Amino acid sequence: MAMTDDVLVVGEISRETRAAVTGVVKALEEAFNTKDPIALSEQFAERTSWSNAMGTRLDGREAIVEFSVPAMKGFLGESYARYDVVKLLEIAPEVIAVNVAQTPTDRAGEPVEGARGATLYVISRQPDGWKIVAGQNTAVPA
Repeated sequence: MAMTDDVLVVGEISRETRAAVTGVVKALEEAFNTKDPIALSEQFAERTSWSNAMGTRLDGREAIVEFSVPAMKGFLGESYARYDVVKLLEIAPEVIAVNVAQTPTDRAGEPVEGARGATLYVISRQPDGWKIVAGQNTAVPA
């Protein structure tokens, strides 16, 4: 185990893989904060299983888009967050479990009061790049 830039790294995860996996998380954060459901869904594999903070399971990239379009125009329209990778765990070659701490922010990225998120993504190399193949977002009360 090693700490790298405040991230706990467990296993033999190359610098290139750490950057790729963190890039997926940062692209997901940007898509969420710009309310772009297509860019958000593109961070997931075609065959994926995602359980959001409300406990809704979404299977497949298409289901994520179908949920995200109205959610981002509705109840998530004024929600913003910062996603910080806190742990990387090598499950198998090119399969990384990623723990992320989500902090609510305002539109400018400054932290605000509100529920936080504790998220686990399983990110693996797919034919079209590194993608989330499974995940669970847990809301943590403020």
